[in-house]
Amino acid sequence: MHVGYAPVFQNLGRPISDREAYRQELRLVDLAEPLGFESIWEPEHHFTDYEMTPDVLQFLTWCAGRTKHVKLGSMVVVLPWHDPLRVAEQITLLDHLSDGRAILGIGRGLGAIEFDGFRVDMTRSRGIFNDNADALVQALERGYIEYDGEFLKQPRRDIRPAPFKSFEGRMFGAGLSPETGPIMARLGLGMLIFPLKAWSDVRVTLEDYGKEWRKVRPGTEPAKSIQVAFCYVDKDPARARAIATTHVGNYYNSIIAHYDMAGDRLKGTKGYEFYQKTIQANQDNLDDTIRNFVDLMPWGTPEQVIAKLADVHRQIDNNAIIAHFAFGGMPYDLAEQSMRLFAAEVLPAVKAIKTTPFAESTHDLPPRI
Repeated sequence: MHVGYAPVFQNLGRPISDREAYRQELRLVDLAEPLGFESIWEPEHHFTDYEMTPDVLQFLTWCAGRTKHVKLGSMVVVLPWHDPLRVAEQITLLDHLSDGRAILGIGRGLGAIEFDGFRVDMTRSRGIFNDNADALVQALERGYIEYDGEFLKQPRRDIRPAPFKSFEGRMFGAGLSPETGPIMARLGLGMLIFPLKAWSDVRVTLEDYGKEWRKVRPGTEPAKSIQVAFCYVDKDPARARAIATTHVGNYYNSIIAHYDMAGDRLKGTKGYEFYQKTIQANQDNLDDTIRNFVDLMPWGTPEQVIAKLADVHRQIDNNAIIAHFAFGGMPYDLAEQSMRLFAAEVLPAVKAIKTTPFAESTHDLPPRI
């Protein structure tokens, strides 16, 4: 099993300066490779203290210069907010600078405040994503971009420097709605699972994804998924429960605030019908919804966390985990203690779980001379 690390750069309520939040998070990022984590990831978010991560690929380029071995993944670049030509150039450049360590994760986006800020109509987001993703996937394999779609009209342009390794096997898509799995399967992307629903429901989503994959890619097996996890590890089980309940719960409350998941903005928004159930649950019984989210996460003693991660693997057959440690207003010294304990006592056991290799490029691309 591959295990990666991801900071989130939260500053909920601004108890410290954004500069101090970044200083502390970057200090933890520098620990990831020495502690044995195999990749570093970053989400994309804008404008609020939910996650101050506006430029994923710039951050990963910084990581490339400070590391030697870890893979570098976007979780995710939100394509409706970007020109796919620029994304193709940026991810290819990152791959050159990191000697082939880049992983491309893409998504459609959910935050109305972000869509409004970038002046993008949310009701068009699925169509924009589909065009941009299709063009991007093709461009990274062919070495040039050219597309004539409903939302994207792109004349042919070469990607320079040219991609030198295929991104096949190194591309993932995020999403939980029933429509997402088949879209990712048709694109040839693996699924990046952010746990907002029970693992049994995630398994159904992955089964639909697998059916579509085998339909459009006969003779091949679907890519295995990635689990995103908010972790807290402590030798004392009671303390672990109390701290996880507080800070994982705080994180869920920040989701509600950033995405307006207890309000009316998403209601009736075309393309986001799946999230109505979550919105209704937040409005009807928020305490139960938060409790369910906390229970999905791997927290507890090292033995408990190992058992939880192994159980999720049995349910969804993932071959990678991305772990968060500093979130929901958790003090950074506490997050560091948890991260170090995870690395010392959980990481070896999770890495020992037998599964397929993760995010390995399938082939080199011919040089464009």
